[in-house]
Amino acid sequence: MPAPANKSARRLLAACLSLTAVALALSAPAHGQEPPLVTTSDSQDSFYCEERRLGYWFYCARPKPPEVQEDASEPAPSATSQLDAITANLRELKAKAILEPTPANVTAYIRFQRAQLDRASLFSDVWQRAIWQDPDLDYTLQRPVSTLGKRQWQDSRNAERNAVMAQLSERYGLFYFFAQSCGACEVMSPIVQSVASTWHITVRAISTDGGPSRHFPNYTVETNQRSRMGLEPKVTPAVVLWDAAKGRPIPIGYGVMSADELQDRIYLLTSKEAGRDY
Repeated sequence: MPAPANKSARRLLAACLSLTAVALALSAPAHGQEPPLVTTSDSQDSFYCEERRLGYWFYCARPKPPEVQEDASEPAPSATSQLDAITANLRELKAKAILEPTPANVTAYIRFQRAQLDRASLFSDVWQRAIWQDPDLDYTLQRPVSTLGKRQWQDSRNAERNAVMAQLSERYGLFYFFAQSCGACEVMSPIVQSVASTWHITVRAISTDGGPSRHFPNYTVETNQRSRMGLEPKVTPAVVLWDAAKGRPIPIGYGVMSADELQDRIYLLTSKEAGRDY
């Protein structure tokens, strides 16, 4: 029976050819159309992004960051400009209320002024609280303003001043320039004499016009001493402290001074540096 065998062989051959064609069709895209290479940056892994050919659904390139838009908003106004604006507004409302004194204009000015008064009161209150809580800001610790504090400070100050004045005669003396025709000298002469006697300070009285003084009978007539000391030659009375240690004059003042003021000036000029007592 050769015919059936041939038919079976032909059928088997046809099936094999069909399977081969299908296999070729399936394998053709793998060799004919390769997936495109994806882009990569220098910092990416070349094996992961290039050699493996991941296809369209994998991205190795980093997306660009979104551009940051510049803030177009205007900067906030400074505190100085805000304060200037408030002042200008207050002046404008006041001027308008004066030029057109209608109830609405006057009321607007009063309300705005009251708001600024409240603002100033708040500032003053916070200022005072800050001083209370920070001793470095409280000037009254150096110079008290209360009655009790001022009394205690003055007593302490007088004690310190008297201690300085008690040692003054060891180094200093006084030049006192007067004139017989000077009415102020008649008032100042006994004050200078009293202070000098209290602290045992030597006084050299000098008459600028040659006239005598009943408080300083042992006076001398001026022979250009004031000019040599750099003093104003036409003003009397004048009190000058002489520093024997340094051989220099220290002008104390001109005109009439009380005993306390004279002693305070001597104390400050001989024991306190400028800026240390204010």
